[in-house]
Amino acid sequence: MKVLSAALLGTGLALAATTATAATEMRCSHQLPPAHAVSKVIDRWAAEVETLSNNEIDVQLFGANSLVGAKENIVSVAKGDIECAFSVQFQWGRTLPIMTVTTRPFAFGDLNIWRNWDGSEAANFLEDKLREKGVENVVWLFQTNDSVFTSKGKYLKAPEDFAGVKMRGLVPAFNSAIEALGASPVSMSGGEVYQALATGVIDAAMTGTDAAVSRKYFEVQDHFTVVPVISVYFHGYVNPDWYAGLSDAAKAALDEAGAKAAGWAVEAAEEAAAGAPEALTAKGVNVYTLTAEENAALEAVMQPAFDKAFGEGDADSQKLLELIDALRSGS
Repeated sequence: MKVLSAALLGTGLALAATTATAATEMRCSHQLPPAHAVSKVIDRWAAEVETLSNNEIDVQLFGANSLVGAKENIVSVAKGDIECAFSVQFQWGRTLPIMTVTTRPFAFGDLNIWRNWDGSEAANFLEDKLREKGVENVVWLFQTNDSVFTSKGKYLKAPEDFAGVKMRGLVPAFNSAIEALGASPVSMSGGEVYQALATGVIDAAMTGTDAAVSRKYFEVQDHFTVVPVISVYFHGYVNPDWYAGLSDAAKAALDEAGAKAAGWAVEAAEEAAAGAPEALTAKGVNVYTLTAEENAALEAVMQPAFDKAFGEGDADSQKLLELIDALRSGS
């Protein structure tokens, strides 16, 4: 497994043209910085793919948007420009909105959903939808169900605190929930948020508690409100033609590595969530965890607005929600 930069890609391609090798190249792009918990799981997954495939697959990782930008990953893989990428579910907001179901406010706090996710009917349902969009899913990586509202000068705790605030948006349905609070959402990828906060493009943001630490939001915001508002996951996918050309053994290696990595991601998420609030406090910022009553007040405003925008009458959405319900409480 190699962790590369775009500057090295040309050299690698030149060598590939002159060096015979039995390995199948698998260039994987993602947006995450090296310190991010999911980035570390991706590193571990890549090494496992190579081990299980007996090095038939040569995984080359390009993190931090160093090969393809977060917004271009899906199209680049579908077209075959690169073999593999990882995206957070928000990137599917307009292309495949059903992928963003876990942004339904306060609906996905049960970790058993994610412990039971890999290989489930719910996962298979979304994998079929992804195939229709031209990619083959190979791994699901849960990040967090613990988020923070970041702000400067005051906490964002009650619905009225959001009035007039420009804050990071995610996907259309969730943005409707933010608008219901009186805020103005501005959608952007995680890698763009720090600069937007630093320059005043937005006043506030929402991110995973762990990501607030790894992306150093504490340098540009001083109040962090911990809230279980959404669940965030990444997933890895490959070009279908590239996948079809693999041997059965290589495909089995991807399956096994994906199943292992799904479990590692949940473990990493639990560890990161447990330590993130304390890590933020250690940076000298103000951290507050909402009470059950405060969560309920936000849910009462946000969830109806999300449901209306997401499509309450959409048959596929309702089927997916039913399949996800079957994963709760260890069932």
